[in-house]
Amino acid sequence: MGELTADKHVKFILSVEKKKDSFESVAMEHLRMNGAYWGLTTLDLLGKLDAVDVNEVVSWMMSCQHESGGFGGNIGHDPHILYTLSAVQVLALFDKLDVLDIDKVTNYIVSLQNEDGSFSGDMWVEIDTRFSYIAVCCLSLLHRLDKINVEKAVDYIVSCKNMDGGFGCTPGGESHSGQIFCCVGALAIMGSLHHIDKDLLGWWLCERQVKAGGLNGRPEKLPDVCYSWWVLSSLIMIDRVHWINKEKLVKFILDCQDTENGGISDRPDDAVDVYHTYFGVAGLSLLEYPGLKPIDPAYALPVDVVNRIFFER
Repeated sequence: MGELTADKHVKFILSVEKKKDSFESVAMEHLRMNGAYWGLTTLDLLGKLDAVDVNEVVSWMMSCQHESGGFGGNIGHDPHILYTLSAVQVLALFDKLDVLDIDKVTNYIVSLQNEDGSFSGDMWVEIDTRFSYIAVCCLSLLHRLDKINVEKAVDYIVSCKNMDGGFGCTPGGESHSGQIFCCVGALAIMGSLHHIDKDLLGWWLCERQVKAGGLNGRPEKLPDVCYSWWVLSSLIMIDRVHWINKEKLVKFILDCQDTENGGISDRPDDAVDVYHTYFGVAGLSLLEYPGLKPIDPAYALPVDVVNRIFFER
């Protein structure tokens, strides 16, 4: 088994920001806020967050905030709850949440809760359990979870639970590992994990591991490094992580590295990107790989950042 080429990954992440005219950068312009979260959290897990200019990043991020309180994916882009969480998470990494008008951000998120407890992503009212997690996670980090109807939020997520123990994006939607993380994470933050059949869900999740060691998002699909986060974090939150082969998963993630130029891909020998680099490193952190800071499975932030927010006020 190879080793994590941490220094190469740091160089890869820092190089992405400098290639603003590349095809990849232009294609991802609309979700640069998410990219900032993926890249910067990876750097923090690798102990290299000091390699970036904090003030420059914070200044750019605040330029993405709208009068509504929500953040866009880049300057001049519409606000969305997805980018708002990424902004809050990055500011949490830097211990800069004090630059926010917290009531303004809170009011934006609260305005997106619907009568049935679900959340819309933005003014165009798309509903998805991803948005439920994002709202709950964001407000919890801001110490404002009491501003939404928590009981209804829990009830809506529970209504999306399927007979196989998993969760979909809306009631009756197919179970998917990404949606399961969102629902389990939100329920964990709201103290409502008792609504989950942990053995049934744990069995569905552990069956996501394929012979090569990687995890897939749903039955009959190829493995993908990103599910090293979505599946693994869910298994940890329901205390069933011992149901998979951790050693084989570590090998799969390491095999997806570009050991020459840095970065991690979805599968071995594919093109690398910041998204999979983050989820690969985050997965290794959950697997307690040496040299990485531990990450919180519910908040998707380093444990020391979460502890600072909740225990060092």
